[in-house]
Amino acid sequence: MLTYSFSDTGSDSLYQHLYKCIKNDILARNLRAGEKLPSKRTFAKNLGISVITVENAYAQLISEGYLYSVPKKGFFVSDISMLPSGTAFGQNSTARSLSKAAFSQNGTVRSLSGAAFGQNSTARPLSGAEKQAGTANLPSPPIDLTSNQTDIRNFPFSIWAKLVREVLNENQQELVTNPPCGGVWELRSAIARHLKDFRGINVAPEQIIMGAGTEYLYSLLIQLLGFDKTYAVEDPGYRKIARIYEKHKVACRHIPLDESGVCVSALEKSGADVLHLSPSHHFPTGLVTPISRRYELLGWAARAEGRCLIEDDYDSEFRMTGNPIPAMQSIDLSEKVVYINTFTKTLASTVRISYMILPRHLADRFYRELSFYSCTVSNFEQYTLAHFIENGSFEKHINRMRSYYHKKRDLLIQKIRQSELAPHAIIREEDAGLHFILELRTGLSDTEICRRALQKGLRIAALSSFYAQMASGIEHRFIVNYSALPEEQIDEAIRILCEIIT
Repeated sequence: MLTYSFSDTGSDSLYQHLYKCIKNDILARNLRAGEKLPSKRTFAKNLGISVITVENAYAQLISEGYLYSVPKKGFFVSDISMLPSGTAFGQNSTARSLSKAAFSQNGTVRSLSGAAFGQNSTARPLSGAEKQAGTANLPSPPIDLTSNQTDIRNFPFSIWAKLVREVLNENQQELVTNPPCGGVWELRSAIARHLKDFRGINVAPEQIIMGAGTEYLYSLLIQLLGFDKTYAVEDPGYRKIARIYEKHKVACRHIPLDESGVCVSALEKSGADVLHLSPSHHFPTGLVTPISRRYELLGWAARAEGRCLIEDDYDSEFRMTGNPIPAMQSIDLSEKVVYINTFTKTLASTVRISYMILPRHLADRFYRELSFYSCTVSNFEQYTLAHFIENGSFEKHINRMRSYYHKKRDLLIQKIRQSELAPHAIIREEDAGLHFILELRTGLSDTEICRRALQKGLRIAALSSFYAQMASGIEHRFIVNYSALPEEQIDEAIRILCEIIT
């Protein structure tokens, strides 16, 4: 019988300790592909722990792709043959120090004229349903299931106001001093410590580059990686990313997804050099890329000089069950992953503070070739955010928001399942991020459903509208963003859908 010691779990909970033990045995090949694990009840009795502890550990391992379950047969080890033997998370070495010359004062040249537009911006082209409904010139409908903005009521105004006063009192000289091109050192150091503690990402502050929104960082990456490269995006995917690449006049390919994420064979055929992906929670499908596929993609990147993966970790903090999925950057031993994240999801849609983590060789090139750019985030915002992270307020805020969104999601799903819509609805991919997929059994087309909903005061987006190349079997699936949905509008949104479908 498989057994582990719980005499020294450190700061880990029992389920986290068990999860790590099993994962390490899988990575070390002590547990082989297809090997059956003990049942939850038997395992719990043997280890002297609760069944729920085993259940939580198994659930986390399944979500990351280390295990799979077969109904009425049990739990089995996944085939992770693409993983290099002996691999473990967090083994990538700490980044070496970069040239101090890279942190000299820079000029005021900016890479973009005007403010960078944000991932959560509401500006977007009109959908076909809006045009057909004849509502192009009307105000936004009162109920919006397409908005991924945050609720203003959840912003920590009192704490932020206190930190603003502290920054004005304590950092007066720094506020009027031009920052390094990569951003204020205090903020990058705070982010590095936070990522090490909570995401298993071990990097030096020099590798972190701050920017006013992820779109601005994409423009820097294109300049850094090269206009001659071929860039690939997920299909379906977040449409603005492809538009940014197209506006920079670089070749862009749309790569289809299968049940595990980006299809590697299609990626190989595309001739792409750079792949932009969101493995921890794909938008819009909600898929989580399992560990075996992550290593396949890392293997693809390592097979040719100049290949690169851009990991967009845009809402990884809001996994509703278990721990956040480990970032691909944390298992990248070949320096092929550029990690990008933003504070727009965790703080507010209008907080235009994002960052990217560059592999060491790309960080060297950035400071050598692009250090003439000024940082696009104000010192005032950077120092305030640095204090917010350092004093523990950010961690508390994330925990509070995760609980808030968890309750809102549960309430929304419960109301759907208790409504007349229930016999016509299937809910998918609800365990991660701030949206899920609602599949509706209906003979109406996606366009017709969106058009009728809009006429009744509800904006909803079909999954099919996010495909560059239409795939089969994706009709009647709709994206439900609930981060900005007031609880008092839930019943009305469900009533409208019921009216359309039934």
